[in-house]
Amino acid sequence: MNNLQHIWQRARRRRALIILLLGLPWALAAAVLALRLVGFDVACVVGTVGLLACAALATARARQLDRQWLQRQLDASGASEDSADLLFADASTLNPLQQRQRMHVLAQLERAMPELRPRWPRRALVLCWLAGLAIALLALGWPRSTPDGASTHGSAPGGTAVAGPLHLQSARLRIDAPAYTGQATLTQNALDAKVAADSRLSWSLRFDRAPDRAWLQFHDGRRLPLSEHEGQWQAQDVARTPVLYRVVSEPALAETRLHRLDVVADRAPSVRVLEPAASLVLGTPGQRQWSLRFEASDDYGVAAQATLSITTTQGSGENITFVKRSVSLAGSGEPTARRFTHTLDLAALGAQPGNDVIAQLEVRDNHAPTAQTGRSSSVILRLPSAEVALGAELEGRIKKTLPAYFRSQRQIIIDAEALIRQRRNLAAEDFVKRSDAIGVDQRILRLRYGQFLGEESEGAPKPPPTSDLPTSDAPAAGDHEDHDHEHGAEAGAHDDHGHGHGGKAANADTPPVFGSATDVLSEYGHTHDHAEAATLLDPQTRATLKAALDQMWSAEGELRQGRPEQALPFAYKALGFIKQVQQAERIYLARVGPELPPIDEGRRLGGDRTGLASRELPLTARTPPDPAIVEAWQRLGDDTGTPDLDALASWQQRNAAYLPDALDLAAAIEQLRIEPECADCRQRLRAQVWRALQRPLPQAMRRGAADAMGQRYLDALEAQP
Repeated sequence: MNNLQHIWQRARRRRALIILLLGLPWALAAAVLALRLVGFDVACVVGTVGLLACAALATARARQLDRQWLQRQLDASGASEDSADLLFADASTLNPLQQRQRMHVLAQLERAMPELRPRWPRRALVLCWLAGLAIALLALGWPRSTPDGASTHGSAPGGTAVAGPLHLQSARLRIDAPAYTGQATLTQNALDAKVAADSRLSWSLRFDRAPDRAWLQFHDGRRLPLSEHEGQWQAQDVARTPVLYRVVSEPALAETRLHRLDVVADRAPSVRVLEPAASLVLGTPGQRQWSLRFEASDDYGVAAQATLSITTTQGSGENITFVKRSVSLAGSGEPTARRFTHTLDLAALGAQPGNDVIAQLEVRDNHAPTAQTGRSSSVILRLPSAEVALGAELEGRIKKTLPAYFRSQRQIIIDAEALIRQRRNLAAEDFVKRSDAIGVDQRILRLRYGQFLGEESEGAPKPPPTSDLPTSDAPAAGDHEDHDHEHGAEAGAHDDHGHGHGGKAANADTPPVFGSATDVLSEYGHTHDHAEAATLLDPQTRATLKAALDQMWSAEGELRQGRPEQALPFAYKALGFIKQVQQAERIYLARVGPELPPIDEGRRLGGDRTGLASRELPLTARTPPDPAIVEAWQRLGDDTGTPDLDALASWQQRNAAYLPDALDLAAAIEQLRIEPECADCRQRLRAQVWRALQRPLPQAMRRGAADAMGQRYLDALEAQP
């Protein structure tokens, strides 16, 4: 019975194959005719439909060879003795005689199985293939005809007929992405595409007749000529910047539309710290290991090898030494998201209590020819140091409690030099922002050292103005001007044993200044003397520190203006002065309280502003918008006015980096250039120009008029003496 089933299936497959071979030449002929008459796109559709029709017909004809057909074939061959129906009947329903006959027929079929497969229609196959190939060859070789008997490149002798506009029959765009992206070659019929940077583009266009010349016209004025090869007009280019383009020919095309080519730049890899969770980790006593985990991601893939930079610091303040090491790590996981894990041996690194261990991971992507790098944020492990017992002979000395991390002058110099080296890889705006951030760090450090000269913290409350201490022209505390406040220096030299407690009451309401040595002393220590911070230093050391602050001020000004090269000389001089201050021999505490000027109660809350200057900040003039753009927007709103599209296109190219979507504006300009009478195109361009205009500054809302109750209240205030 299994052998019979096998013979039956072979017969059905033979029938399906015969139908396919008979239909394929006609499908091929139809596709060639469509290619010749209409174009490549329609030919692909016709060929696909023809193949699907042949497959459907072959399947239907094969299913016609069902069980009834098999019974008829077996009975007609005589092998079943007209008992083929018993072979497919249920054996339990047959009587003993029918079962005996069924066994007899099966045994006879096993000995001699008849041939059930249809014969090959050789004659029909040969005729179909000859006819199909003949039609295809005639369609390909038949010469093209032109309207009114005119030739493609001219007119018949004695005639004046002119050929009509060209039509683009088919278009293909092949995109070969760079090898590092891992993308396969893509061929599409649409001329709009979004490709990776540095992709090789190949255009292949076919017209209904051969033009004199053709090219691709880009919106920035560049032309890419098309060359003819076997009826195909081809061109190649490398995608580097987003562009708009259209197909132009002579004679002109009947329909011209813009095509958009977006270029996606390869992003630099990004690195995320998974462990530890915080950037600053306080170690535990006796800690020997530190586990690190990073995750690096990239759009096309991260290199399998990465570099872990490890820096061990020793010392404190400006007396810090650095030991740098590098470790190569192997990543795991997908190329687009690799993970790097490493455990640091603190003993092997030579890290001691009181040291810092700083780690940063650097990865590279697969960009060719030059790989892009990405760095993680730095993570710091701070190992605790044993507390130093201070002598009890000198009262008032305590262990200073300072912020967990301050940038030192040396670190500011290192950051500025690193920023200068990265100038070529940064945009101008990002370069200025990072330089300004370093300038802010320089300002914080300057204010920190300024506390020892008696300078006030910026933003702290100021004493009320008196006749003895004018404040009208005094600059903000902590600025470049010298606010020495040397009121208690001489007193501390003559009275070494005075113990006064009057200073604390005078300053009870003044909030402590973050990082100030004097406020830390007053908050955490039992003080008998509350002198100005200027009395902490001897005159020579104080003058050296004042010179360091002057250099810090100059360095800060250059950094805040985005000029780190000019700031480095001042920063180096400030570092040298700070080194001299650290080597000073005499730093002593004064024994007297501050001598504040008396408060003039007569001027308090009196509104008398004599001697006070205006504190209004000068307003920076805003750059007005380009008059040409404003005029273009106004003319586009007037149906009769026509803007200068060439000037508008030039402005768009100059300011492409600052526009929300430069290609949308360029597309609107080119579309209006192609269709000058299109009202929708004018409105679309006007909307794009409006997006490019500067937004007006918000204005203060005028206060509403007072109601009856409010007016009575105001009148009552004015009526009071």
